[in-house]
Amino acid sequence: MTQTLEPSTSPPTPLLRKAFAHPVIWPLVALIALVVINVVVTPDFLDIRIENGGLFGNAVDIVRNSAPLILVALGMTLVVATRGIDLSVGAVAVIAAAVACTRIVGAPDEGATATMIMAVVWALAACVLLGLWNGLLVSVFGIQPIIATLILMVAGRGLAMLITDGQITTVNNPAFSELASGTVLGLPIAVLIALAVVVVTALLTRRTALGMLVEAVGINPEAARLAGVRSRTIVWTVYVFAAMCAGIAGLIIAANTNSVNANSLGQWIELDAILAVVIGGTALTGGRFSIAGTVVGALLIGTLTRTITNVGIPSEANYLFKAVVIIVVCLLQSPRARASLRTLVRPHPTKAVRS
Repeated sequence: MTQTLEPSTSPPTPLLRKAFAHPVIWPLVALIALVVINVVVTPDFLDIRIENGGLFGNAVDIVRNSAPLILVALGMTLVVATRGIDLSVGAVAVIAAAVACTRIVGAPDEGATATMIMAVVWALAACVLLGLWNGLLVSVFGIQPIIATLILMVAGRGLAMLITDGQITTVNNPAFSELASGTVLGLPIAVLIALAVVVVTALLTRRTALGMLVEAVGINPEAARLAGVRSRTIVWTVYVFAAMCAGIAGLIIAANTNSVNANSLGQWIELDAILAVVIGGTALTGGRFSIAGTVVGALLIGTLTRTITNVGIPSEANYLFKAVVIIVVCLLQSPRARASLRTLVRPHPTKAVRS
């Protein structure tokens, strides 16, 4: 007589297994978990009110404050997809802010909207030049991206200090302030700018051949070149795009305080951007990338920053708590870590016993 004891648990359905294997699902789960924690600590955390025609509340503040990081991380995503990295985005952001603020302050009519528009044009033009410089070093001279962009990361803040004469430059331009504090149809302008850039980028990379070309360069640059892909042009394009995104983010950050401090504006934003990209499921080895994952990763970091303050974690433990949460999310994304976890929790099938 033979008895066979079957394990009580049934295997997950293929649809469920496929869903949990998606790179965006675990950052999204972590984001929802953080929101739940905040709601438990502060029951009115998700309350949204209307004041002076605009939406206000913790959720709105998180999205508004995350807008610069979303922009920087979006540019970083395409750079990483080509096997690159851009450590200079924080320096580019502060240079753009320095150029815009000094142009506004030096204009005859500091408070005019036309002055603000010209200042933004000058700032973004400077970002294009900086992106071309990074692309030149990487694609033409063959310098490793981490070294090529480290050069501008180190020199960029010094350049911004030269532009501002080493002083904190304060502007008084209502139109410039609207970039951070203004609203349209109740929605923050900063969020609308970030959303517009995300939508345009998604359309260009997923509805045209651009996304496929970027992934081809990231998977195998030499094979892409032999197949007729202009790898050098693609690399140049993504570094210019990353610089433009960083410049827009820098303008929003400066508009939030109506000033630019070359020593602190955008400091370490490049590291948060890389974290958002990795959390979103884009591999640092290049190839396939996820724009939606990057946006979720940036919102996760923004929500985590607000959670640390909301739950009363001591300031000296901020970075440790942030690191622990990010490590947990990255482990949940790792197929090897998930396989090991399933091995530990799954009951072993019992062998047949003869009696």
